[in-house]
Amino acid sequence: MLGVAVPGDDRYLWLEELDSPEALRWVADRNGETLKRFGDAEFGRLKDAIRETLDSKDRIPYPGWRGDGLYYDFWQDAEHPRGLWRRTTVEQFRRDEPEWDVLLDVDALNAAEGENWTWDSVTVLRPGYERCLISLSRGGADAVVVREFDLVARAFVEGGFTLPEAKTSVSWIDADHIYVGTDFGPGSLTSSGYPRVVKQWRRGTPPAEAEVVFEGRADDVLVAAGRDPSPGFERDSVLRLVDFFRKELYLRTATGDLVRMDVPDDADCDWHREWLLIRLRSAWTIGDVVHPAGSLLVTDFDDFLSGVRHLTVLFEPDEHTSYRSHSWTRHHLLLVTMTDVRTRVQVLTPAADGWVREPLGDPGEEDDLGIVETDPDRDDSYLISSEGFLRPDTLSLGRVGGPAEVLKREPSFFDASGMTVRQFFAVSADGTRVPYFVIGRGDRGPTILHGYGGFEISLTPGYDGVLGRGWLTRGGTYVVANIRGGGEYGPDWHKAALRENRPRAYEDFAAVAADLVTRGITVPSRLGITGGSNGGLLMGVMLTRYPELFGAVVASVPLLDMRRYTKLLAGKSWAAEYGDPDVESDWAFIREFSPYHQVRADRPYPPILFLTSTRDDRVHPGHARKMAALLREHGYEVAYYENVEGGHGGAADNEQAATIEALSLEFLWRELRA
Repeated sequence: MLGVAVPGDDRYLWLEELDSPEALRWVADRNGETLKRFGDAEFGRLKDAIRETLDSKDRIPYPGWRGDGLYYDFWQDAEHPRGLWRRTTVEQFRRDEPEWDVLLDVDALNAAEGENWTWDSVTVLRPGYERCLISLSRGGADAVVVREFDLVARAFVEGGFTLPEAKTSVSWIDADHIYVGTDFGPGSLTSSGYPRVVKQWRRGTPPAEAEVVFEGRADDVLVAAGRDPSPGFERDSVLRLVDFFRKELYLRTATGDLVRMDVPDDADCDWHREWLLIRLRSAWTIGDVVHPAGSLLVTDFDDFLSGVRHLTVLFEPDEHTSYRSHSWTRHHLLLVTMTDVRTRVQVLTPAADGWVREPLGDPGEEDDLGIVETDPDRDDSYLISSEGFLRPDTLSLGRVGGPAEVLKREPSFFDASGMTVRQFFAVSADGTRVPYFVIGRGDRGPTILHGYGGFEISLTPGYDGVLGRGWLTRGGTYVVANIRGGGEYGPDWHKAALRENRPRAYEDFAAVAADLVTRGITVPSRLGITGGSNGGLLMGVMLTRYPELFGAVVASVPLLDMRRYTKLLAGKSWAAEYGDPDVESDWAFIREFSPYHQVRADRPYPPILFLTSTRDDRVHPGHARKMAALLREHGYEVAYYENVEGGHGGAADNEQAATIEALSLEFLWRELRA
């Protein structure tokens, strides 16, 4: 049994040394064992099928709108593994094979510069649309290099805005000024590794001489600043993220003064022209009215700033329905809600006597609707997607008040005939009903149960060609559990599994596993489970707390050592979710769901596969390394694969993604099919 309290008790601490020769030798040995085990023809065929799906030219190129009327897209396939950033017109996009204007070829850039860039993000200057700030990552890490790019010349700007590798945020102010938060030197980062200082940087001057706009505290998560360039409603704002859920939001005046927005510190704010939206994560009392957590409120922006509190309720949750997202068009608000994990979209329009609402779209029973893009400075157009577990995505272009036009249909990557989607509810230990979906052709076959349960992130129906080809068509069943900690039923569903209440998420997942057996859908020996990141922590807890319920486990980029997680990379930023292990009273409950500290000898642990990345600079690969080493020490069946690239996403290109997906699915198939 592993001792706990101090780092000196951790005999595998050396595996946290990311690139030490000893640690890398250990990784190479484990990778070699895993690839040798799966390096047969069956695995090769599965990997090839997955790669074919990922590289398919028939996939939908989901576009982004930047405000200039063009359709921007980042695309990866077999010929362009690191990808193309490109754009086209709506007329071309309607075609089966659009003519794309390639702005940046990342593979060509790598060849020219001898680098290992992967695409991260881009910020386009508005208005004008002639310059942008491109963020490139080495190997898929969160840390990026920022470089100014000329969209007319199709070239990086010599002497333009350029920043070295760091966890950086940038935003345009105008053509000659940007807001930047980055590593300015000692003391400029928070304990989570994100910017503590945000500055206004003028073109042609050194970053060190940029004007300080705001400084946070060392124990904050981050600070950032940005500008809304909407004509006639230009606003600058500063964000101080105190912890993962609490924040301070300020307006920055023309004189540089900061005016704090008078909203609850866990509320989310958004504005569009004259309107201010406030989404609540906890109850808020205004006068005699109590607005419950999960509500969406709207008011006049300038009135609110002057102290007037005339708030209109646009959405209020109930036992089954929660807010999911919203998007503005020029004159309307598109509101996406979920009822028992099924989405609906409404159009809300301000009128003289209040807000008028109408439904948008008519989804099928198992379909998921999502607003892909709007262009609120231009018009009332929108892009909307609709998909289901067994129904490929459809991308449509609409304009509020008119019909939607189908632009693209994703092909079927697998034969779904005879397959069904069913939703059930399990009863957790405290009586809470927990929804879950079951997808497949029949019962009693190898079954994957997938979960996450954290950070108010919802798991909703979606088409997955890789899963279909690699699992469902082989006779497997796939289950998605919507456990507490997620956002399926709003903030209260999330808060029910925070900190000392974390075990509620694990009890929910165990209840779903037991319910699958009770309903005759599977048996424990044929039930495998998967989860990544926070879901990887879930996998570790299931392994150590409920081993008898499962036949195999796959944990991807997992958190596992909850004693040291706040000391590793971005871990400190998640203390609001899990608690702070350096606080004795917190460690008392965290220890109970720290898998690394709950490993015991002679338990019926099922086989487990760990998947992680050397370049993950969000969740340290040391979590998976140390847990694998400890389990091996006790003689348990452990497989381990650490990709040398990929960041927190695990893979930098489709070849790497295919390897990782194939390892996961083949491991589970071989362990569960007997």
